[in-house]
Amino acid sequence: MAADTSVAQQVTAPPLAPFGLKSKLGMTPNRPPQFAMKVQNAAGQEVVLACPKATRGLVALMDVHAVNGGAACHWGGPAAFAEMLAAVHAIMFSVADRPWFEAFNFVNDAGHAENGVYALQANYGFAGLSVEDLKGFRSISSKLTGHGESHLNPEGVLLSNGPLGSSLPQAQGLAVADKVAKNSRTTICIVSDGASMEGEAKESFAAIPGLAAKGRVNPFVMIISDNDTKLSGRITKDSFSMQPTFAAMDALGWKVIRVPHGNDLQAVYLAIEKGIAEASANANQPVCLILKTVKGFGVKSTMENSAGGHGFPLANGEKIVEFVDEIFDGNTPELFKTWAKSLRQGWEESEAAKKAKALAAAGVASVPAVKKDKVQAGLAKGAIRAATDGLPVFSVSSDVQGSTGISPFQKTFPDRFIEVGIAESNMISTGAGLAKVGFIPIVDTFGQFGVTKGNLPLTMAALSQSGVVAMFSHVGFQDAADGASHQATTYFAALSSIPHTTVISPSCSDEAESLMYQALHQYAEARRTGNEPENYIFFVGRENYPLTWIEGATFPWGKAQVIQQGADVVLVGCGPLLSKAIEAGKKLAAQGVQATVINAPFVNKVDIETIGSAVRAAGGRLVTIEDHQIVGGMGAQLSHALSRAGVAHRVVSLGINGEFGQSAYMADELYQKHGLTADKMVEAALGLLK
Repeated sequence: MAADTSVAQQVTAPPLAPFGLKSKLGMTPNRPPQFAMKVQNAAGQEVVLACPKATRGLVALMDVHAVNGGAACHWGGPAAFAEMLAAVHAIMFSVADRPWFEAFNFVNDAGHAENGVYALQANYGFAGLSVEDLKGFRSISSKLTGHGESHLNPEGVLLSNGPLGSSLPQAQGLAVADKVAKNSRTTICIVSDGASMEGEAKESFAAIPGLAAKGRVNPFVMIISDNDTKLSGRITKDSFSMQPTFAAMDALGWKVIRVPHGNDLQAVYLAIEKGIAEASANANQPVCLILKTVKGFGVKSTMENSAGGHGFPLANGEKIVEFVDEIFDGNTPELFKTWAKSLRQGWEESEAAKKAKALAAAGVASVPAVKKDKVQAGLAKGAIRAATDGLPVFSVSSDVQGSTGISPFQKTFPDRFIEVGIAESNMISTGAGLAKVGFIPIVDTFGQFGVTKGNLPLTMAALSQSGVVAMFSHVGFQDAADGASHQATTYFAALSSIPHTTVISPSCSDEAESLMYQALHQYAEARRTGNEPENYIFFVGRENYPLTWIEGATFPWGKAQVIQQGADVVLVGCGPLLSKAIEAGKKLAAQGVQATVINAPFVNKVDIETIGSAVRAAGGRLVTIEDHQIVGGMGAQLSHALSRAGVAHRVVSLGINGEFGQSAYMADELYQKHGLTADKMVEAALGLLK
């Protein structure tokens, strides 16, 4: 490649102007917040803001509704952000001569704090949002999703968020666009210190002031919440200090304002007011406010917790009255008292019902419960076994090892892992480096981050003959409550075509253990024989499943598993939705239809011998189901492989039909909505038999 020396003739075109897009955001509130506090601005005037304690109280109460429904929730982030959110919104909503969104772009990169934004908006009655609406948080019927999603809540969210660091460069684009369009508008973006570890964020840390210095960016204010805390613990202790990064912001060209007490409402308001004024006065130098916050602020136990109470600490309404009272220092407003007491009463009634049910069942013979576990638990067991065999297995994580399931390996072998912080691309590339020296690296993160931020690093790992073993969890709608930004629905399509890569979707813990153990030994054998190891990518869900589908089953490498034999139709599933295929097989049998049910964990290396012979025996009738987009999914890859092998067939593929997901308490609610059910498989099978 060389410098571009091509010549192009300049031509005259109409003046550049963007489409006149009408904002869908809610208008400026026409009343002050229901629960308010007062501070003084720089001119000494009194300013009314949304009460941060009310924000925390509303977050706690809405979280209980969600956990009662079965959804995990965030607490520590919104608790830390309450003061800055109050100050920013008070300033934005004070615009008198035009709608607030014509004066400001507001972007929250920290999606885990979005429920704090919802709470604040409800306090204002913003866009008609009420306190009552908060009770539906994270439910399938609510637009208040786990992270902010503009496709479902355009009145309240400008840019969708969730994957840390992804909204900051989009905010950069807003400020560039406003400059080109000659809009008089300031962009405000809130970022966490965890997000600041991401490569996308660091690129914008340099690009925004660099472009601003050249007059290419409208006024920009970035607010960083610095509390040295991430999902799994303290940033400095677990990975490395972010302070050198923040110290470098001045040298990068930012006008830096440091606020040592980021949960002091008066100090925070004055600092943000000053930052916005300075950015507006000099668009050539963006402003970076670094606020020292406390994650989980307002409740002693979460403030002291190493993860800052990242996840909401209450599992039900048993202790919500005391939790809310602590937030308000014992001076709890009546609305909050009544709401908390009703949640407590709901818990008491639920417990009484459980006891009554247990008494009624006393003495009645019960069927032994099927043992269940998360599928990723098997992956960790397989890794531990392989390391015990003497294989040089080494784990590289990026903060979520407690969720992905690799944590037991790290606790078993504390000298055989490293955490690189919230940096998925860096994690995978680090793993590739370890592979080049002779280790077997296991990397782990949520599926959505692994396939998006990890795609190029996985490609380069394979190209460098430095294969990695990946554990990517929470795939598809399994991450129901977190919403679309966290729901990987293109994971098979994204990685299956990378050369020298095997994509595996186990459906139970025993299978996962066996296949991980075999993958690590295959990797080791490739090294011993002078060959290059592949990438092995394991995709798993989140919920619990039976330890095995067939007692005493073995899991030969590269083979599909026949669960049930039949000659009328073939049902194929994998991963989280194999259970639907098994259920459909039983329902068809009850109607006199004999189905072969097959578990196909090897997605991009189809077992034609097993599946092809079954399809031929069933007259080519095939139904597939997967927690994935139909395009590029398991069904599509299976059908293509059958066609290449000359196996005539008619296929109905059940999957996600080109839509994003959304929040729901449980994955089954989303499976029902998108037709990923046993009944739909039965319907498809019967249709093929007509």
